[in-house]
Amino acid sequence: MYYIIYGFLYLLSLLPLRLLYVLSDLVSFFLFRVFGYRRKVIEGNLGIAFPEKTVAERKAIARKFHRNFTDSFIETIKCLSVSKDFYDRHCSADFSLFDELAKENLSCQMHACHQFNWEWINLHWSVHLKQPFAVVYMPISSKPLDKLFYKIRAKYGTVLMPATDIKRSFVAWARKTHCLALVADQKPASAGSSNWLYFFNKPTPFVTGPEKNAILKKCPVVFGKAFKTGRGKYDTQVTLACRDASLLKPGELTIMYRDFIEAAIRSQPDMYLWSHKRFKYEWDESYRHLWIDPKPV
Repeated sequence: MYYIIYGFLYLLSLLPLRLLYVLSDLVSFFLFRVFGYRRKVIEGNLGIAFPEKTVAERKAIARKFHRNFTDSFIETIKCLSVSKDFYDRHCSADFSLFDELAKENLSCQMHACHQFNWEWINLHWSVHLKQPFAVVYMPISSKPLDKLFYKIRAKYGTVLMPATDIKRSFVAWARKTHCLALVADQKPASAGSSNWLYFFNKPTPFVTGPEKNAILKKCPVVFGKAFKTGRGKYDTQVTLACRDASLLKPGELTIMYRDFIEAAIRSQPDMYLWSHKRFKYEWDESYRHLWIDPKPV
């Protein structure tokens, strides 16, 4: 099955990008307008995040998101047949901060969120970073698709670490200089073992692993965000959050991360993955001891 899927998608990837975007528009129309893919989830998330906006404004964001969503999938297919130069034409970033950290032999963590197109950005970064680039990812339940996406993501040397076995995967890199990328904005597996704080003014759980790991490593933490400057054009920007996470107060790094990604999402809301059930968990008083936000719940 894998080779059938790969062969079909590879042939599809040979089409010019402009034709693939026509296909993306068609897929978007049927997926969201005809079949209503995750309509309630998307509308619900936008309602929570932007209560100050009118229904018409939120629908406009949703329509742009629909196109970005299918563009992202089509763009990922294109990865099967393009060269490294392709990403320099479509992605931009300033890597000087990472170059400085590499000169000091400092490993770092980069915390980002699910903004499009993370697949292209990963490949662009893996080409240009001087230090090994490790990314934590969630394996796909379909084995053929998981194998395909693994092949795409590791194309230029990205070290892929499954979130389901991160401790064992990280052992080999613990003492080597590296950049570990964590996309830590999504719903945690358990609400009862998470950090709770406001996210778009709603009590929301965040995973604790990124902060704990950064404190344990006493490493610099970098926040990253993406901007879409045109169709198929992405710019990523980074900010040094801290040089030593162990010097921060408990919960402070997670709060800083929340503030950063909220601002990034608000600046270009249609770029965020609104189809995920981010606000699935509801606040309960039994989580009181997990609350880290300075603002009381």
